[in-house]
Amino acid sequence: MPAPEDIMRHYDADPDENPWVRGKPAPETIAVVPYDPAWPGLYERLAAEIAGALGSAMLAIDHVGSTAVPGLPAKPVIDIDVAVADPADEAAYVPALEAIGYLLTVREPSWHQHRCLQRASPRINLHVFAPDCPENIRHTMFRDWLRGHPEDLGRYAQAKHAAALGVYQVTDYNRRKQDVLRDIYGRMFRAAGFL
Repeated sequence: MPAPEDIMRHYDADPDENPWVRGKPAPETIAVVPYDPAWPGLYERLAAEIAGALGSAMLAIDHVGSTAVPGLPAKPVIDIDVAVADPADEAAYVPALEAIGYLLTVREPSWHQHRCLQRASPRINLHVFAPDCPENIRHTMFRDWLRGHPEDLGRYAQAKHAAALGVYQVTDYNRRKQDVLRDIYGRMFRAAGFL
């Protein structure tokens, strides 16, 4: 288990690292839509498909992000965290995921060896980390916090709607909601005894 200070550390992109495997994504309208109760079932089907493709290479899988929080508006993109023994060993998992329609789009060695594979239909972001990665722990803690704290769910929903207005890059959308997100993280970390 990582130390609390590792879990609490906010990630800032390495300015010397180009994460885009296939080039920076084209601008698109960022749409935040009402929560869809079909999202958990979609995740379950995707998780079974991913598990079947990866076999023993997959060590854990989690539904994370806003589509994993009942009642929370979200971009209609399912975020999934998968743990593998070594994310840098792409040969151990990327070909199996490509065979079921995923494309490697992001490679970030400076951020816990993070890899992201995407699928266009349905829209999926598949994040690959190592076991007990601080970022995956943050993702599941935040998901669970929002599930149990309706006041923070409401604040985050408002921040998401405001951040999406007139924005055409996900990085800009994420930056615009960052202050509210980090404030909620602070409350969550204090409640967990990390601060």
